[in-house]
Amino acid sequence: MELYRLDASITPATSASRSLADLVESEWLSTHPDSRVVRRDLAADPIPATAWPDVVTSGAIAESDRTDRQRAAHSLATQLADELVSADALVFAVPLYNYGVSQHFKTWFDLVYTDPRTNPTGTALRGKPATLVTVLGGNYAPGTPKEGWDHSTAWLRRVLEDVWGLDLRVVQRPFTLVGVNPALDAFADAAAELKQAAEEEAVHSGRHIAQSAGASLAG
Repeated sequence: MELYRLDASITPATSASRSLADLVESEWLSTHPDSRVVRRDLAADPIPATAWPDVVTSGAIAESDRTDRQRAAHSLATQLADELVSADALVFAVPLYNYGVSQHFKTWFDLVYTDPRTNPTGTALRGKPATLVTVLGGNYAPGTPKEGWDHSTAWLRRVLEDVWGLDLRVVQRPFTLVGVNPALDAFADAAAELKQAAEEEAVHSGRHIAQSAGASLAG
């Protein structure tokens, strides 16, 4: 068994998304203790911003005629897709940054998307159990003053669930900046409740993907 884990937080020591992903991973390992965990840390090892255009613009060029950088980009795209295709379950920990999708994740996704196994017509990921962990500094839920300002989660769900066809569960924790930003101090109680709920959901999600992957293997 193999679990793939991607982290996009730029602050690993204090990352709320990584802490939740740890809970998911822990549940997975409690069910599959001998499994392999393949890690892709987009903060420690970011994908070059030039890789995607290098692949796209050289797609019709014979391999022998490509530049070294173009060949390296194609090789990296294949490696990234290999990591996903070989996994039995997947965990993506992606924070909201500046109201949008993490540039680290978007750069990674764009490159993976060039591989014929992981595009809409040939996705090899359909039906794989997966968890998306996402955290928000504020709270952008319906009825809040900044409702609709989260322009990340819906896009992440679209590409993971609808494009790749993953069997996706979402764990979301808002208000991670409570206790950091004094302007949010009034929401301390709500933030604590939301944190606890997210941690419980992370545990449940880890258990779910472990059981789903095990059932798929048995079948």
